[in-house]
Amino acid sequence: MKSDIQRVTHLGICVSDLERSLRFYGEVFHCVEVGRFEGKGDPSATILGLPASLELTAVYLERDGWRIELLHYPTPGHRGPAAPRPMNQLGYTHLSFRVSDLEAVLARIEACGGRVLRETYQGTLGSKVVFAVDPDGVRFELIEAPGDPNAIPGQPRPPQ
Repeated sequence: MKSDIQRVTHLGICVSDLERSLRFYGEVFHCVEVGRFEGKGDPSATILGLPASLELTAVYLERDGWRIELLHYPTPGHRGPAAPRPMNQLGYTHLSFRVSDLEAVLARIEACGGRVLRETYQGTLGSKVVFAVDPDGVRFELIEAPGDPNAIPGQPRPPQ
């Protein structure tokens, strides 16, 4: 089937402190900066539905062929609490990463200003899963499990 959708380009994340977020995503998830965009006023303000006084810096980070766009708004600033959204709130809930050393990743998260939601930790059948948040409260699921890192969680493993 031919599709008119060419590819997924990025996931945007609004951040309160661009340098802190660049450090966090670079050091924790080994994302690499691949581009920047500076926007002032229109057409960016119109596209984003923000005031004409808009000032924006967007930084594109890449990992495993996909991109995160960090959006920093000196004007009009950011809105909302730096807290994890409830998992049952409509819209974006989390990003998920497969990891080979959960404890090492959790230590990097805390060293870079994030927080591990230790109350979410589950460890069963050789797998470990926990949620954590970046400095602005964006939620991540971290999964350490044997087998294929591309496997869908909870699906039966193919016979060996």
